[in-house]
Amino acid sequence: MSVTAAFIQEFEQEAKTTRRVLERVPADKLAWKPHPKSMSLGELALHVAASPGVIAGWCTQAETSFTGEKSPAPTSTDEILNAHDCGVKTVRDSLTQVGDAGMGTMWTAKAGDATLMKMPKQALVRAIVLNHWIHHRGQLSVYLRLIDVPVPSIYGPSADENPFAAATA
Repeated sequence: MSVTAAFIQEFEQEAKTTRRVLERVPADKLAWKPHPKSMSLGELALHVAASPGVIAGWCTQAETSFTGEKSPAPTSTDEILNAHDCGVKTVRDSLTQVGDAGMGTMWTAKAGDATLMKMPKQALVRAIVLNHWIHHRGQLSVYLRLIDVPVPSIYGPSADENPFAAATA
């Protein structure tokens, strides 16, 4: 299996799990924050939904310039789920476009004249498209727990959902 195909397969498996988490985000709690310095539930959920597609888009560029522009706050759970679904397609399309040959080429992140990061596109996919995304999904699951929303199984049972219980009963 090619590197690109393996990334896409892993991403699509994680995307199914992520969608289950995003489906639990209550629209009436989008402004909720666990701390004044934290993102709101809606901002974090939209970040989880949209970031893989945005970041995979960076893979199609040699250099990405950051402006510090703040992301918008979502107004509904449907908006968050739509961003996720669109992002899944974008990841698939972007990684296919880059392909195995492009995975070894370098990508640079800049803010003005300052270089923030420089890495092979394969590392960008692993570290930021996948690991960064999964980190924030875990953060979102904690937000859900804090507002008493049942947390779905992610890599195994949660306190609310145990897909293995049926298999052992």
